[in-house]
Amino acid sequence: MITMDEHVIEGLGKARIVVRDGKVVEVGEPMISYCPIFDKHRGIKKFDREVIANNIEFRIKDFGMCTPDRVLTMKDFLSFGVSEIICTAIRQKKVDAAVMVCEGCGTLVVTDPDMVQGIGGRVSGLVSTTPIPALIEKVGAKNVLDPKTAKIDQAAGVKKAIAMGYKNIAVSIIDGTMAKQMRDIEKQHPGVNVYTFVVHVTAMPKEEARLVFEYADVATGCASKYIREEGTKKAVCKVGDSVPIFGVTPRGQALIEERIKFMGKPIVPKPNAPQPDKLI
Repeated sequence: MITMDEHVIEGLGKARIVVRDGKVVEVGEPMISYCPIFDKHRGIKKFDREVIANNIEFRIKDFGMCTPDRVLTMKDFLSFGVSEIICTAIRQKKVDAAVMVCEGCGTLVVTDPDMVQGIGGRVSGLVSTTPIPALIEKVGAKNVLDPKTAKIDQAAGVKKAIAMGYKNIAVSIIDGTMAKQMRDIEKQHPGVNVYTFVVHVTAMPKEEARLVFEYADVATGCASKYIREEGTKKAVCKVGDSVPIFGVTPRGQALIEERIKFMGKPIVPKPNAPQPDKLI
């Protein structure tokens, strides 16, 4: 029986952060100290434990992160995050459901584009979570993989979405091994398309990055040395300069292009765009 309220996140330089009962109780050391996205949107010039704790506390106050008051819908935030691409794909009827991860729910199936944005655009790298009944009720218990434990299992989430009758499913995952697993699930279900989006890739091992470019559809570059190297080597479609997003397959590229069309403005390369302080 789970009684403790505990949510473990990796974020802001991939530091390990623990939130219990709406309070930040633990912050680890970040692996990198500068991210251009946090600088642009929150003016953060350098990650350290205090800055990270303050940002998480801000999110708890601002939209109820890791609490029953969590705001679950949101309009577009970044021009080109993974949640924005999935959000547009759902609006354009290219995708019918997204398998995502949310605090208090774990793995869940989402069909509302604003909820895709609200869940995915605000919290990255959820490692583990425990059930928050109010949030499970808001998203609908039938859409949550395991309302009793809020477990995170994206492969089981995709199988659940297939069982619910969805045919075009986007899923956010964190490595190449999972991308291969999703491709296997897709093969076992003729007529089903599973679009894999690899996120949270900072410090990914070389072999996992290789698998990403073999099996995934879209991948973020984050501060990953090997994802960026593989993306350049494979010369796949790349959008964004500070934190690139790679369209690995033709269908991944097509979803990125849908997003560009939806935004209605051309993407202008910025060769001198700020970069993370190091790639790992």
